[in-house]
Amino acid sequence: MHLDVLDLRNFYYRTRLGRAAQKAIRDQVVALWPPRAGETVVGFGFAVPLLRPYLADARRVIGLMPGPQGVMPWPAGMPNVSVLCEEVLWPLPNESVDRLILMHGLETSDNPTAVLEECARVLAPEGRLLVVVPNRAGLWSRGDGTPFGFGRPYSSGQLESQLKRNGFLPERTLSALYLPPNSGRFWLRTAEFWERNMGRLMPWRAGGVIMVEASRQLWSPRKGGLGAVVRAPLRVLEGAGRPVAEPGTARGRAGG
Repeated sequence: MHLDVLDLRNFYYRTRLGRAAQKAIRDQVVALWPPRAGETVVGFGFAVPLLRPYLADARRVIGLMPGPQGVMPWPAGMPNVSVLCEEVLWPLPNESVDRLILMHGLETSDNPTAVLEECARVLAPEGRLLVVVPNRAGLWSRGDGTPFGFGRPYSSGQLESQLKRNGFLPERTLSALYLPPNSGRFWLRTAEFWERNMGRLMPWRAGGVIMVEASRQLWSPRKGGLGAVVRAPLRVLEGAGRPVAEPGTARGRAGG
């Protein structure tokens, strides 16, 4: 079940904890995917907090928001790039997206397989998908005080397996959001310390979110039907004698 867009907006843009979470995840995304000119960058679910660094250089930035969640205009003070869409029917051409980010879009969906099928449809052959989901082993998925406490949390193995089943090849698995889900002043003041140091000192699974980068699994087409090459034909007529002209036939008369 998708969260309401107003709840998501209020968390990420109107609470100090939400802004800290936004920065922690976005910094990891930008480190993985530095902005490059000429790319089409798309976010699905509520991924717009991660898209702002791409507005200046990308050819096109689009924030897709599913109907059950609702939509809000984004970015503030600039031309709107957010679009309300069907969860599994996106208004994008085939193979048109270079970078695709899912956040609050997979774990809250009633049909995650169909969502990933739509990701595969719109992603360019050389494009990349980045899925951000709550970590089932982390603290953020254990309470309902933040958006990461809703939907189905994942382990890295579960997410990688689901991507493989839907035609994707996991390339890299990361974690982020080591800051405890606490809005106390001390924790917020030390947010950068947690992200910078605890990510190296603690097991990666302690982060609040798992991030998996994946590429499309491109299969070579199979030849079939009349065009198939028969490599080992059945020799069912081997050993049978060759036909001989009978007397009185045209061949027999010509030879007489």
